[in-house]
Amino acid sequence: MIDYDKLVNPTIKAIKPSGIRRFFDIANEMEDVISLSVGEPDFHTPWHIREAGIESLEKGRTRYTPNRGFIQLRQEVSSFLSRHYGVEYEPESQVLITVGGSEAIDLCVRSLVCPGDEVLIPEPSFVCYVPITQMAGGVPVTIETGPENGFKLTAKELEAHITERTKLLIMPYPNNPTGAVMEREELLEIARVVEKHDLLVLSDEIYAALTYTDEGHICFSSLPGMMERTVVVNGFSKAHSMTGWRLGYAAGPREIISLMVKLHQFAIMSAPTTSQYAAIEALKNGDDDMAYMRGQYDMRRRLIVDGLNEIGLKCFEPKGAFYVFPSVKSTGLTSDEFCERLIYGKQVAVVPGSAFGPCGEGFVRISYCYSVKHITEALSRMRAFLQEL
Repeated sequence: MIDYDKLVNPTIKAIKPSGIRRFFDIANEMEDVISLSVGEPDFHTPWHIREAGIESLEKGRTRYTPNRGFIQLRQEVSSFLSRHYGVEYEPESQVLITVGGSEAIDLCVRSLVCPGDEVLIPEPSFVCYVPITQMAGGVPVTIETGPENGFKLTAKELEAHITERTKLLIMPYPNNPTGAVMEREELLEIARVVEKHDLLVLSDEIYAALTYTDEGHICFSSLPGMMERTVVVNGFSKAHSMTGWRLGYAAGPREIISLMVKLHQFAIMSAPTTSQYAAIEALKNGDDDMAYMRGQYDMRRRLIVDGLNEIGLKCFEPKGAFYVFPSVKSTGLTSDEFCERLIYGKQVAVVPGSAFGPCGEGFVRISYCYSVKHITEALSRMRAFLQEL
């Protein structure tokens, strides 16, 4: 018998599987389940975008693309970022098309982080940041946030966690799982600390288009002095309902993007060709689609926040993404216990907050990128669940 424990990479072996997928998998094996667990938009990819992908197949456009992605797509990315967020990137050297936003995050971390470098990660946050840092040999340093400050990173907390080994700050706003959004003045305070300590920033802005404030989304690289320090990650999954197309992008300093391209060309080579043709159409003619879906999510956001507070689960108002993060501490159950009893007792799947970092304990993540019918029925079942408790 081969003793694989002696042969496999111990760093990879020690990393826990994603806590998000566990309850999704349970839900898939049960009947009559309402799953509010995964950030999967219930909208179809808009028809004109699908049509562009179909046309590319019908015309036999199935060859490899340049490593960086089609220049037409990079030009559209640059135009999109300019007109929506006021940032200017050179399509030729400062934009890279990736396999989803997740690949862009991985490439950025691996291009910047050396063994022993510290990476600052506000939590609760998306599940990939800590494992990717560990796989790159870096040291993840998490910064707890909480409902008392709207789950936002403060300059004071950031400063308190910086050491001589700190290299990179990950900015996950709008935030998954909390829906937290940071305003311009708050971001300016963070930027001053970043500049003072000569840090680099990975700004994960995959939910940028789903911001429900009057101010709108503020791209971190648009702040004074941050363009040269920031890699912005975004993509098509959330804003354009293109999850299965697996397409994202990174925009940043050409010196960093060139390193990311090098990793990308050896590990992936190029993003899917058909998806790139569809994405060109999404960026050229998809602004109305984005606005419509954002309006629908906004309506569902208000519905579910009011509903959760009404049934007794205290929930602060998220201003971005399509998640709510209510407290379940009043039930006396842990996050895992709450989710397990809810799915087995009432066939409603949500995700324990502890999946997004230890400070998420006592909360659950609920996605509202599902139909009003599903949200309303889920709230009804949760009300009955709480009454039985």
